[in-house]
Amino acid sequence: METLHFEYDAKEECHKRAHVGVVASGDLEVLLEPSSDQKASVTIRTGSEGFGDTWDKVLERFFASHPVAANIEINDFGATPGVVSIRLAQALEVSRNHEPA
Repeated sequence: METLHFEYDAKEECHKRAHVGVVASGDLEVLLEPSSDQKASVTIRTGSEGFGDTWDKVLERFFASHPVAANIEINDFGATPGVVSIRLAQALEVSRNHEPA
């Protein structure tokens, strides 16, 4: 089990909490909540060790397009980078358009 932490500059406000996905084979859970500063803070718990550079690249790409100020927790069970990107986009969509989770 590995825990990773990343931080990115952010410009956009996050208004609502969101919870998407499940921790299951090949998938992951994303919990997103508003941050009180202009940062995005991401904590990842994963059973797949040694992929910190890959996580950083996927997250850098996401926050380059969506610089949202949020605290994000990701609980991973072997998701591919594509699934990570989809779940992050889904969490952002839920936080912007739906009732809080």
